Amino acid sequence: MSVRLAPEYQGLEVKVPNLFRCPISLDVMRSPVSLCTGVTYERASIQRWLDSGNTTCPATMLPLPSTDLVPNLTLRRLIALWASTAAPATPSSSSSPPAPSAVGPTPAAAAAELLRRIAAPGADPRPALWKLAAFLSDDDVDEFDKNALARAGGAAETVASVLRRSAAGLEAAEAAVRVLAAIAASDCIEEENKKRVEAALAADAASTAASLARVLRDAAALESRVDAARLAESVLRNAAPGARAAVAESEPLVAELVRLIGPVDGKGGLDKQAVAAGLSCLAAVAATRRSRAEMVRLGAVPAVVRALRDDAGAPSQALRVLEAAVGCAEGRAAVCESAATAVRAVVSKMMKGGMGGAEAAVSVLWAVCHRYRDRRAVEAAAACEGGLTRLLLLMQSGCSAATRQMASELLKIFKVNGKSCLAGYDSKTGHIMPF
Repeated sequence: MSVRLAPEYQGLEVKVPNLFRCPISLDVMRSPVSLCTGVTYERASIQRWLDSGNTTCPATMLPLPSTDLVPNLTLRRLIALWASTAAPATPSSSSSPPAPSAVGPTPAAAAAELLRRIAAPGADPRPALWKLAAFLSDDDVDEFDKNALARAGGAAETVASVLRRSAAGLEAAEAAVRVLAAIAASDCIEEENKKRVEAALAADAASTAASLARVLRDAAALESRVDAARLAESVLRNAAPGARAAVAESEPLVAELVRLIGPVDGKGGLDKQAVAAGLSCLAAVAATRRSRAEMVRLGAVPAVVRALRDDAGAPSQALRVLEAAVGCAEGRAAVCESAATAVRAVVSKMMKGGMGGAEAAVSVLWAVCHRYRDRRAVEAAAACEGGLTRLLLLMQSGCSAATRQMASELLKIFKVNGKSCLAGYDSKTGHIMPF
């Protein structure tokens, strides 16, 4: 079978191993990624398949419970090794130099030059930073080249220092955030390179938090604000306890995260990507117990409830933030203050956030309705149509023993009237009995 080769493999007069070919395009893969079915494809080919609305694996035709694409770095290295050993055997491969990289002759040399410009005293770091950001965000750039750049000595530290340097200006800080986020949040970047970014940010966590808060507050591009939230989360989840506390207890940062999950630029609508990033970071903030009351004081509860009510996405994270909030008196008071809205939002999204979200929802309801027995919360829960049915479904779905116990205690507050308690919940389950 004749196989088309990518430009860097043209002229290789050898048999191409079947394992190296994309099942869709039959080309040698440059950026192999695997689906949850275990089949590996060229990233661009499978992305086109998914973007066309397909929900099955092209090779197996099995339905896809997840469309996450996981880089197959082992196969990528094997393909690179095969290409490098086969290339000297062909005249064309030795006479035709490879096309230059998007940022210079070689990734290592390009990185060193760009980093030198960024670190040069008195120099404007913005052009070099934006060039780095564009290189790292380009899907057509080889993953090995991106990792070589991220691995360059002092790269993460140099860019992080620009982020923390207030004299560099907002645009430089915004560009630094885009570079660091492109490394920290990219599937194709190796873990050791992501850890370099986390370590560079955690080295002066208090200054990092202040700088990220500034980008969240003042950046014109929503994408930069989302990237800043993702960087804050990477420190909160992976740094040492002292650095995590410095970020979680930064009032300006937490206030901006709350604003991120609200209306965009004062408009009525919510941006799902911004809401997801903000909620995920707030969930990491709430993991630090001392930060919960401050997070609530800054308005996290009504903002999270609005995200749930408006179906802005990430229900599991939203419910987890509320679960942490009701762990303090201020959080319970905030939920109960607007019980009619908050409790209804929690009940309505109970089955929309996976098992983790459902268990968090039960924990929230149990805290305000059963443990602390707030009258407003109890009345709001009892008035929620389909609430009892959701609890019954959850108890039959393999939840934890603690959740099952809380759910059974919550059942007592729901009113079972002449209308079937199952009528309020649209379920494909054919027959459910509470006993």
